[in-house]
Amino acid sequence: MAKHRPNKAPGQRLLRVGEELRHALAAIFERETFRDPALVGVRLTVTEVRPSPDLRHARVYVVPLGGGDMASVLEGLKRVKPFLRREVANRVQIKFIPDLIFSADTTFDEA
Repeated sequence: MAKHRPNKAPGQRLLRVGEELRHALAAIFERETFRDPALVGVRLTVTEVRPSPDLRHARVYVVPLGGGDMASVLEGLKRVKPFLRREVANRVQIKFIPDLIFSADTTFDEA
């Protein structure tokens, strides 16, 4: 039985899956136009994807290019989440497509 280590760094598989998901989402955001009013004309950058150890959830960090109202963008992403999961399922070959949890990436503001 594996011991629980909360401060343990993510393994190679988690990092690889996170990068695959990031590339898939970046391609979707680059090519798709969304009908959601909060996402019309907004260009998004996916800076990082952190999957959970069981790969059932993934936190997606996004930044709108050129700034903008991040709260409305996150609400719009929450509304189009089923579409995004379906598109990611078509592009990434893993057993379970994780539930996507969108968050604002504030590392650029802190830098």
